[in-house]
Formats: sequence, structure tokens, C-alpha cells
Amino acid sequence: MSVPELQCPSCNKTSTDPLWEVVRFFSGGSDFHPEDGFDRMLYLERKRTERSRRPFMLFLLNVEDLMPGSDDEPFVRELETALSSCARETDIKGWYEHGKVAGIILTGLNSIDEVVKKKIFLKIQNLLVKALGSEAVQKVRVSCHVFPESSNGNGGDREWLNTRLHPEVTKKTPAKKIPRFIKRGLDIAGSFSCLVILSPVFLTIALGIKLTSKGPVLFKQDRLGQRGKTFSSLKFRCMYVSNDDSSPKEYVTKFITGGNGTSPAEGRKRGEGVYRMARDRRITPLGNILRKTSLDELPQLINVLKGEISLLGGPATDTQHPPS
Repeated sequence: MSVPELQCPSCNKTSTDPLWEVVRFFSGGSDFHPEDGFDRMLYLERKRTERSRRPFMLFLLNVEDLMPGSDDEPFVRELETALSSCARETDIKGWYEHGKVAGIILTGLNSIDEVVKKKIFLKIQNLLVKALGSEAVQKVRVSCHVFPESSNGNGGDREWLNTRLHPEVTKKTPAKKIPRFIKRGLDIAGSFSCLVILSPVFLTIALGIKLTSKGPVLFKQDRLGQRGKTFSSLKFRCMYVSNDDSSPKEYVTKFITGGNGTSPAEGRKRGEGVYRMARDRRITPLGNILRKTSLDELPQLINVLKGEISLLGGPATDTQHPPS
């Protein structure tokens, strides 16, 4: 039995309201997901990939230049049909940004490399040419994204967070903008006030570091912030500039092996578990005091003022020890 095209009660043409788009999809009128539904499917596909470790590809097709100036609803339906014909039935099709960017999620792939990307791209391109014509396809801007994001294993050139694969991060709803604005205002007011009030402490610690050891006052370390953006986290320097890292390497080796051939778990059962070096020769005497009192982290108020971190929130990830 055929399903009649859904009409908006207040007009004669097909409704562009997101609710009607959802109803149209689930009623069988289209296999092209509306924007909210596609975002949800992309989120679920990421979770599925995290469990199965089988990657997927996200093709984004910017069709904004193809859209007519007015009365584009019939053309949108025609475009949805053309794009659906370019993918398998098991692939997920929908609007990444309604009326602007369409998305195709290619699922069930065993592996993805540059050769596979090129083959899939050429196949989709040929199918689009047949459906829309070569002149129209030239106006379509295509980008390809792979999940999980690539990494060379050392954390140096990893694509930490491809925001295209995480639309829930970049698409801010009006309901969330107000709390973010308030939180940012509190961060600015709080960090600026603390910097002014604690300025004598800053000067005292800076002077102590310069008098007790050679090197800069502040230590910078690359961290991952919101949306995978890298920034330099600031701390008061607690170590000598020129130091030997053989001691921490030896400690880590002993910790992994248990030192006497036993595992860390067995050592903890006997009350022998140690999680930090008791005496690290790389740390200056003043650095020991700063670490024990957490005063070495005071410069991070500058990071808060710059909007790189927040007064309320979890710690930023160290780029030298990336998450798995």
C-alpha cells in the first residue's frame, strides 16, 4: 500500500518543519534522515565502531550551490532521491545540515586506506553524474571523514577530534548558549579576580624560582581542550631545566615488572604499591613545596582567562599520553 505524501495542515506544499521530516521518514516516505535523525545515527554509529573496531566513512556533500533561490522543496526531494541512489541500502543517508550539506555514512567496512577512499569517491561521483548531470556535480563540494580518527601512535600528528564526526559538539542549541555564556562570564570574573588578589603570591614564587634554579619561571605543556583543540597549559616550573630522565624510566620499568618479578597487583595486595616516585632528583627543593601545596598550578588561571579551560570541569588531556 502506497503512503501518501504528507502535507502541512496550513499549506498546500510539503512541509519543511523538522517534525514533519521525521514523520515522513518513519512512515516510509523516505529513507533520507532529517538533520536531527542523521546526527543521532552518526552518534550511534560512533558507539558501534568503538565496540566493534570496524571503521566507517562519512561523506559530506555540500549542495548549497545547487539550491534554487525560492521554492526549493521539490528540488530537495529530487536531490534526496539522487543521493540515496548513490549509496547501499545498509548505508545511512540524511541531512547533515538541512538544505546545505548532505551526509552518507558508509558502514560495515573492514579497513580504510587511501586506495579505498579513492575508489569509493569515484564510485559516488559517477553515480551522482548519472543522477544529476556533470554540470551539477561540479558544484558539489565533497569531503571525506573516517572514524576512528587516524593516529601514528606517538600522539604527534593525531587528528584528535574531527568536529565533522561529532556534530553534537559544534551545533549549539539556543537553550545551551545561555548557560555557556553565564559559565564563561563566571570564568572571566573568577580568574581575573584571583589573578589580581594572588599577584603578590605570583611574584614571590616567580622570584623564588629564578633565585633557586636556572631557567624560565613557567613550564608549558601541550594539552587537549574543548573540541580537541591543542593549547599550552601553564604551570610554575618545579624541575631543573637540564635533568636526567633515567630515574623515572627506571621507576616505571620496576613498577611494571614489580621490581622483584611480581606484578603491581600482587605488590598492592602486600601493601607495597607505590604510585609516585618518593624522591625525584629532577625536582627542585622549591618545586617540592609547590607540588605538595598545588601552588604550581596557579598560572592555569591565565588559561582560564583566555578561555582555554574552565574553573569547573575535568582536567585537559596530556598530548604525550593520548587516550586510547
